[in-house]
Amino acid sequence: MSLRRINPAELSPPAGFSHAVTATGRSLVMLAGQTALDSSGAVVGDDLPAQFERALANLLTALRAAGGTPADLARLTVHTTDVAAYRACAAELGRIWRESAGRDYPAMAVIGVVRLWDERALVELDGIAVLP
Repeated sequence: MSLRRINPAELSPPAGFSHAVTATGRSLVMLAGQTALDSSGAVVGDDLPAQFERALANLLTALRAAGGTPADLARLTVHTTDVAAYRACAAELGRIWRESAGRDYPAMAVIGVVRLWDERALVELDGIAVLP
C-alpha cells in the first residue's frame, strides 16, 4: 500500500492537511460521519476541541476496527456548525490531531453547516482510508 501526499509549490503551503493524496492498496474504507458520541449515544464535550477530540477518537476506532491506522487516511471531511470557532481553535485542534493521528495529513476540507444530526454536536468527521 502506498499513500503519496502531494503539495505543489505553486499552491499555498498546507498547514494541517495535504493538497492531494494518491493511493494504491487492496481495500478502500469509507468511514461514516462521527460526532462526539459516547458508547451510550450521548454527545460529550461542551466545546469544539473536546468534541473534535472525541469525534476523532470515534473515527479512528472505526478505522482500526477495519484494520487501518491513522496513516492510512487519504481523505477527511470536517463538518462544523461554527467555522469561526474552528479557525480560532486551529492550534489546539492541530495538537489533538498530532497526538491522536500523527503528522501524516490526509487531503482535508472543513465545511460549515447549519446543524448536524445530533443537535448538540458541534463537529462531525468522515473519511476515506486505503489499507495495504
